[in-house]
Amino acid sequence: MGRFGTTTEYSRIKHWIEERGGHPARIKNASDGETVRVDFSPETQEDISWDEFFQGLDSSRLAFLHRTEAEDDKARFGKIIRRKHLPH
Repeated sequence: MGRFGTTTEYSRIKHWIEERGGHPARIKNASDGETVRVDFSPETQEDISWDEFFQGLDSSRLAFLHRTEAEDDKARFGKIIRRKHLPH
């Protein structure tokens, strides 16, 4: 069984996503920060820069929930969640 962690640390988030072949994205034609996503395929998302991605996380008070340990170290489970669920 895997373990999960939640972070807002930019370098950890970027490393986790890039190590698994992902990139920052948002829903096409969306302008608000809550539409930032992690994308592993370019078909349904709009590519954005890491700066735009992290600005969207911060402006919408979002964090990144991800698998930290798993049988497969490259497991792609990651989810963007609201920070209000995190301890301060």
